[in-house]
Amino acid sequence: MRYQNRITIDPEIMHGKPVIKNTRIPVYIVLNLLAGGLRPEEILKEYPDLAREDILACLEYAAELAQEEVGILEAEGIR
Repeated sequence: MRYQNRITIDPEIMHGKPVIKNTRIPVYIVLNLLAGGLRPEEILKEYPDLAREDILACLEYAAELAQEEVGILEAEGIR
């Protein structure tokens, strides 16, 4: 799957934050819900406009961002 098929960035929508296409649901909301322990099924129940593929696209997007070199983390920041 390519996340670009399900995620878009438009300066006119949510101040340019990445969102699920055809919604105003930001990617960071989905990621925060997953990080908070919600299962995909629970997220889909709360956000019926989403599909399972949207959640997977959010994870793929986050994984790609995590591979970017953004600088060295200071020891205090990673404890």
